[in-house]
Amino acid sequence: MQDAFTKLVQLMARLRGPDGCPWDRAQTANSLRPFLIEECYEVVDALDEGDPGKMKEELGDLLFQIIFHSRIAEEKGEFTISDVITANTEKMVRRHPHVFGDAVLATDREVLANWEQIKRQEKGHQDRTSMLEGVPRSLPALRPVSDLTGHGPRRCSKSWMRRSGSSRKPLHKGMPWPWKMSWETFCSCS
Repeated sequence: MQDAFTKLVQLMARLRGPDGCPWDRAQTANSLRPFLIEECYEVVDALDEGDPGKMKEELGDLLFQIIFHSRIAEEKGEFTISDVITANTEKMVRRHPHVFGDAVLATDREVLANWEQIKRQEKGHQDRTSMLEGVPRSLPALRPVSDLTGHGPRRCSKSWMRRSGSSRKPLHKGMPWPWKMSWETFCSCS
């Protein structure tokens, strides 16, 4: 695996090098943004189709985008692909104290709650002041709504509900599920 990964990183270095590809050399992180987004959606499509061959191809394309962006950052002296991998590995170890430490978490729900607590501590968001805080602004318009309705406990706290003056009234009368719920249900942290 290491040899294959190293070959891909070296291939990108060559594409961006003086004798490489003019198109690849001309790219910036911003110019590659639509390609990165497209590759993410293609991975999701392959996952939905349940085709392992297509999944392998699309994950490879997404990996190539990650290496491409990392190479551009390396050329600018910002970080390397090795830095990306190291930072992610350290984060995963921190967020899995039940595997790499002494924490005892027996259920997936406990793991998720602990993960979110650790994430809030890392990012300095002990108590969110907005339900949208932490939701990437670049998500497609309906995605944040899906995140909020599907993962309400991950997006706000009971103290936020108290400050916002929440009530037991439905969010919007006459709306079908998932909209017909109270703020307490929507933001329940239990």
